[in-house]
Amino acid sequence: MRHWVRKQWENVGPGGRRLRLGLLSLLGVVLAALGLDAAFPLPPVPPASPVVLAADGSVLHAYLSPDQKWRLPAALRDITPTLRQALVAKEDRWFYWHPGINPAALLKAAGNNVFGNKRRTGASTITMQVARLLEPKERTVAGKLQEMLRALQLEAHYSKDEILQLYLNLVPYGSNVEGVKSAALLYYGQPPHYLSLAQTVTLTIVPNNPSRLTPGRHNAALLAARNRWLRRLGEQGVFPAKDIENALQEPLLAQRRPAPQLAPHISRRLVQARNQANRQAPPSLQENRRKALARGAGGVRSTLVRGKQAKAEALTRNYVRRLAPLGITQSAVLVVNNRTRAVEAYVGSADFQDAFHQGQVDGIRAVRSPGSTLKPFLYALAVDRGLVTPKRVLPDVPTNFGSYRPENFDKRCNGEVTLERALAYSLNIPAVHVLEQLGVGTFTSQLSRAGFRTVGRQAPQLGLSTILGGCGASLEELVGLYAALANGGRYQPLRFTAATSATNRPAPPSLLERGAGGVRLVSEPAAYLITDILSQLVRPDLPVGYENSLRLPRIAWKTGTSYGRRDAWSIGYNRHYTVGVWLGNFGGQGAAALTGTDVATPLLFDLFNDLSYNDGGEWFAPPAGLDFRLICGVSGQVPGPHCPDQVMDYFLPGLSDTRRCEHQQEVLVSADGQLSYCRVCQPEMGYRRVLYPNFSPEVLAFKAAQGLPHTVRPPHNPACALVRADDAPDQAPRILSPTPNAEYVLDARDSQQLQLRCAAANDVRQVYWYANDQFVRAAAPTEAVFIRPAAGVLKISCADDHGRNTNVQVLVERL
Repeated sequence: MRHWVRKQWENVGPGGRRLRLGLLSLLGVVLAALGLDAAFPLPPVPPASPVVLAADGSVLHAYLSPDQKWRLPAALRDITPTLRQALVAKEDRWFYWHPGINPAALLKAAGNNVFGNKRRTGASTITMQVARLLEPKERTVAGKLQEMLRALQLEAHYSKDEILQLYLNLVPYGSNVEGVKSAALLYYGQPPHYLSLAQTVTLTIVPNNPSRLTPGRHNAALLAARNRWLRRLGEQGVFPAKDIENALQEPLLAQRRPAPQLAPHISRRLVQARNQANRQAPPSLQENRRKALARGAGGVRSTLVRGKQAKAEALTRNYVRRLAPLGITQSAVLVVNNRTRAVEAYVGSADFQDAFHQGQVDGIRAVRSPGSTLKPFLYALAVDRGLVTPKRVLPDVPTNFGSYRPENFDKRCNGEVTLERALAYSLNIPAVHVLEQLGVGTFTSQLSRAGFRTVGRQAPQLGLSTILGGCGASLEELVGLYAALANGGRYQPLRFTAATSATNRPAPPSLLERGAGGVRLVSEPAAYLITDILSQLVRPDLPVGYENSLRLPRIAWKTGTSYGRRDAWSIGYNRHYTVGVWLGNFGGQGAAALTGTDVATPLLFDLFNDLSYNDGGEWFAPPAGLDFRLICGVSGQVPGPHCPDQVMDYFLPGLSDTRRCEHQQEVLVSADGQLSYCRVCQPEMGYRRVLYPNFSPEVLAFKAAQGLPHTVRPPHNPACALVRADDAPDQAPRILSPTPNAEYVLDARDSQQLQLRCAAANDVRQVYWYANDQFVRAAAPTEAVFIRPAAGVLKISCADDHGRNTNVQVLVERL
């Protein structure tokens, strides 16, 4: 082999051998350079300050870097033509033509330093300055040679724009401020691309002597240096003379300002999420992110809109200040764009800096009792199951659901109410009735599909109290649920970070539009019916002037108040936005004035008036699959033969209940009206047909207890020897007190008694009470009976005058 190579070399002429020798030498140099590059890699870029950006790229919140510097990463768009021209003309005119080292400048600097009387110079290019910023060295010949080698290495790894960007991210501006973006925000309160020519030139001067030209501390010296450089740049023709003249007239108003501190809660949340993702990422992805930071792409771009965020924070802070005398110290607000599901304002507390009232707690994610805010979703599910329609009548009377006895917020009952009234006035008892029909498991499973994490964990232990706030939910979860109603019943998770392209710019709107994805929770007709009911509530802020009310946004909204008045909620939505408001105390203390209607709703409408004022009143249109029908005005069911009063109501064809109304029953009574007959004992003549109300036992007992006028059918013919065919077991008396399976503790030294009450059918004239199978006494169906039971297990029985019987068991203790 060596013989063949020597022969081939000898067969080539002298010129060819020189060419090959040169190529081999060049290859050796390249290999040596690659080896040195691998052996001595570039020093790591100093860590940038964590930054959270608004949707438009402006800085919302900034943190100190791990080495306690304000080093905000500047993106490519921050390097404006003005900044680029000023910096290159001042620092390195041949930046775009040399390979990182300017030989001509080096020779000139060497001549000046050795033979001249001028100030000693180093002829550093911008690339060499970046090398020095990455790896500080003493100003020696050896240090300068190392800078030059590093400059060549930088030029091999980065483009000219990226080197310029690195310089602008690392250049010092005095104190702990580094980078042009940090200086622009901390000294001028504006990002670099918003600065004037005079301000831009000022920022290119400070790094030459940051200790003596610090903005806000040495403005006089800085102004003189700025004007000197402006004139020089004008003489060089870098900028037009008119622009230079205007810049010279501009005063220098630079002063140290606080770092941007908007949206502190979501900023902390997003930065923590990014740090966790970086720690869990594979090494290759971590390296890509490190390079992205070096190129100034270290910010987390949120979906927040800067103006809306600032306004929401101001409204919340000022509103809570007014409520402080009432013992209410905190609030949280969330604003969501219904079209994109993007969170546009996120206020975790009234004041993040208020440590006394735990201002750093994030009220958006805090799990609290939701009060009545889940009722609209319950009724929407019930509409889809065909259980109810808007004008369906529901019982609103004292009721025992096993061992659970709910009450309305005002402690009053209304007898019977329509669904739309029950929802509009947030009545508790009708909601529990509907949840009992729907099933707690069905309800909680749908909430889990809507992202309710705590409900998903608690589901096996939850009962009927869930609908009144007996579960845990966060404002974030509730707003997501209401946004689903605004989206026709389709749920999609909320978005906190903006979709960005490779250039770190927002993705096109088409990529952010909501599509057909997501989870279908309720049908579009059901969502529309609930929205229609919630939008008919009277606004608390309706002005007197009619012309002003035309410009206010139309809103569907619902309030909620937790047990003990610890949490006040108000959540509303229209076509454009869903807004959620929570008020209370992070310590869990209640307040007498803390209700959703009185406290949370005014802030909700302040926010909506700012977001959607004069938006044209665009509203939801009735969807397909929804129709009208006549229903009985008394029961809300399909009219029967005895329903003269009929009204129109929405319904879902093929889903809504079609059973005929039976709110009145035809009864055969004697001519004097003293007796009623069944089909068995019906006489051949001497009777008449009379319509009587067909109340449920609970409603009948309520009317009797309240003294409300109601008609009761006559007692059944005592001569009838047969059991009536319609005496079904479900017509047996229902024991209202004591509560089944409950434990009663009575004071042995006092004359405390146990109350016995029941609800019976409207044809019952007398009931019979038994305690441990021992007769107590007979009583009217609505009469309360009292006993003094002994300690131990107690069986209570109640029978009516038709022989129907009900039993419950309780435990009695005497202390």
